Amino acid sequence: MSIHQEIQFESEICADMAATGWLYMPSQGNTVSPDAAGYNTEFAIFPDDLRDWIAESQPQVWERLVQGHGDRAITEVMARLRKALDAQDTLYVLRHGIEMLGLRHPIALAQFKPASGMNPELAARYRANCLRVVRQVHYSTQDTGRSLDLVLMNGLPIATAELKTDYTQAVENAIYQYKRDRNPRPPERNTPEPLLSFPGGALIHFAVSNTPRAPAKPTASPRPRTCSQNCTTTRTAKSSTVSLSSRTGRCSMSSSRKP
Repeated sequence: MSIHQEIQFESEICADMAATGWLYMPSQGNTVSPDAAGYNTEFAIFPDDLRDWIAESQPQVWERLVQGHGDRAITEVMARLRKALDAQDTLYVLRHGIEMLGLRHPIALAQFKPASGMNPELAARYRANCLRVVRQVHYSTQDTGRSLDLVLMNGLPIATAELKTDYTQAVENAIYQYKRDRNPRPPERNTPEPLLSFPGGALIHFAVSNTPRAPAKPTASPRPRTCSQNCTTTRTAKSSTVSLSSRTGRCSMSSSRKP
């Protein structure tokens, strides 16, 4: 296989992320991660990671959920989570969690890095974050053939990425895909795509190339906000920063978030 093909670029990025602790299942003979089938398109959530996160970081909460809902516990959580994401926004939910009937406190959906290691409970919850990168995710509830190269998630999606190599297509082709082929509300159906919709979808969408590029300028378009490789996008209203960097041909993804 040519080293210039996008599949090789995908593999390299995912391998680098796996080396830093991200959960990743390498594809077997094709470009699709084996765990991509676990992605729920209706809710835009990875149920197994959401369940594992709650059970490990908040065992008493999960026990009460199972007592109240039985086998439907994770389905009830996903339905409540999707409503909260659509009514508020992804970053708000990540920061403040969601409330459910019968629980005294909100369910936390993530644990940001503690300021110090003095609190062992917060440190353990931080380590319980399920950061996963999945390749070729078929995200659409409308068209099952549509997929995204990479989706980064912690139970719920944080970022997506479309990859191009300069030997095949330019990064502008990825930007074009987001603008023209990744409509968050397809006009022929007028039903939103949960992964791409604002405010409850992924926080940011990357157009990635193996050559450094200048940041893409923000627009007033309702399309997903995109950013080209080697750029940093800041959502000042929410004090959130997500960046993608590349060094000597090898890519790594990092994020810094202010709680």
